[in-house]
Amino acid sequence: MCISLSSLILLPIWISMAQIQQGGPDEKEKSTALKDLLSRIDLDELMKKDEPPLDFPDTLEGFEYAFNEKGQLRHIKTGEPFVFNYREDLHRWNQKRYEALGEIITKYVYELLEKDCSLKKVSIPVDATESEPKSFIFMSEDALTNPQKLMVLIHGSGVVRAGQWARRLIINEDLDSGTQIPFIKRAMDEGYGVIVLNPNENYIEVEKPKIHVQSSSDSSDEPAEKRERKDKVPKETKKRRDFYEKYRNPQREKEMMQLYIRENGSPEEHAVYVWDHFIAQSAAENVFFVAHSYGGLAFVELMIQREADVKSKVTAVALTDSVHNVWHQEAGKTIREWMRENCCNWVSSSEPLDTSVESMLPDCPRVSADLMTKRTFLNETNRHVCGPELCEVYFLYLQKRLMNLLQS
Repeated sequence: MCISLSSLILLPIWISMAQIQQGGPDEKEKSTALKDLLSRIDLDELMKKDEPPLDFPDTLEGFEYAFNEKGQLRHIKTGEPFVFNYREDLHRWNQKRYEALGEIITKYVYELLEKDCSLKKVSIPVDATESEPKSFIFMSEDALTNPQKLMVLIHGSGVVRAGQWARRLIINEDLDSGTQIPFIKRAMDEGYGVIVLNPNENYIEVEKPKIHVQSSSDSSDEPAEKRERKDKVPKETKKRRDFYEKYRNPQREKEMMQLYIRENGSPEEHAVYVWDHFIAQSAAENVFFVAHSYGGLAFVELMIQREADVKSKVTAVALTDSVHNVWHQEAGKTIREWMRENCCNWVSSSEPLDTSVESMLPDCPRVSADLMTKRTFLNETNRHVCGPELCEVYFLYLQKRLMNLLQS
């Protein structure tokens, strides 16, 4: 059980007060003295000792971490992997630190997409005004002009952003395991144009403006004494609420509000928007998708919204641990039939690679991604369904679908 420093300091005083309140006049006098003592204890200072300030560096160097030549995140001085429990018994603080590092890594991956993969960052909506919220996607130079092949990558839900499959793997394993970079480079080497979607970038956060509400009693005709009694109740309530809030969260974070990005307020909206303004306008005869987790659901929603267009342009779809559900999403019979022929969903399983996995849904085949633990005499590592080991599998599937189409 975790006991905070402030609780340890105040506990004896609270016990003494409980004992004193059962006594006579002398004891009540002591109680008054103890209350006075409590009133002069700075709870803010006590709780700051419990939890350090939520003030973290904004660069990898500030965290004293860097990616080595193998793409692994390592401490600059010790060479050790990232440690989540940097401070014992301070889970909230450790989590905030992890999130702050994650934001830096997101920006780092964006830089890699532009510098290492030669992708360009394109703002959306395409007709956005100077002042409205914006998002962006990444594209290769030939994404819209490549006449043959276009590869579209869609990640899953959560904190991941464009270019990532899993933030946890970037931090704990390496860049190749957690980012889409191996897929992007492979696609470009094989002559694909590339578009990288950013379906979780749905809004921007701004600080909530403080609203000062003037008491309606100020303009009332009520007598001043009655008005004062009425005002006293909410003031006391607010005072108690502020006290408990101060104790619960001494480092109160700013209140933020979300401003949604026009026509991109959800992963599903984003997929349709990018299709309408980019993919559908591309010159490629054959479009291929690799969609992970919620990205698979977004693709099915795209099919529902743009069925005829998708069927005319998309050649094959590699889904990985897709969470789509053709019943809940109300995908029609023609969509389910098309998915059976043109999609395959690789799922986390200990069965051998490509072994059929039973499904309750009447859509695309589900097969094993063979995520058995790889055991060596040194250690054990777990593969990820979007890991670089399986990149080859998905590309072979997409290539096979293209060859079948050309031969038919």
